[in-house]
Amino acid sequence: MTQSSNTPYEELEVGQTATFSKTVEERDILLFAAVSGDHNPVHLDAEYAATTMFKERIAHGMFSGALISAAVACTLPGPGTIYVSQQMTFQKPVKLGDTLTVRLEILEKRPKFRVLIATRVFNQNEELVVDGEAEIIAPRKAFTVELATLPPISIG
Repeated sequence: MTQSSNTPYEELEVGQTATFSKTVEERDILLFAAVSGDHNPVHLDAEYAATTMFKERIAHGMFSGALISAAVACTLPGPGTIYVSQQMTFQKPVKLGDTLTVRLEILEKRPKFRVLIATRVFNQNEELVVDGEAEIIAPRKAFTVELATLPPISIG
């Protein structure tokens, strides 16, 4: 198991940053399609995707959104954070094999433990693929939790 500590509201500072990275793999696309129900062929069918403006399969846009959620929930502020809202604009497609890095930056501390965070996702070429902002309710107290280890998941 992996431990994750949070940063409570009082310790958050405007300008504070954190990152979270993941490489997009075939199994990620298949599992995301299965969980979300989004079976758009641009994500799953190479032959179909070749006829689109992207010329190849791309990841679901909300897959990047899920990585933002993971970064906020597990990195900054971390465990105990509650999402209030998320705004995103998709700048470039995400392709299989891309390594995505979510970059979070605290933009503003608001009353009632609310915090505005810049949520940007970059690919391995430092190209902005998703630009956005989240409003969250930050944890009030510092604590550390054990993150669950998932069992192996087979696809097929």
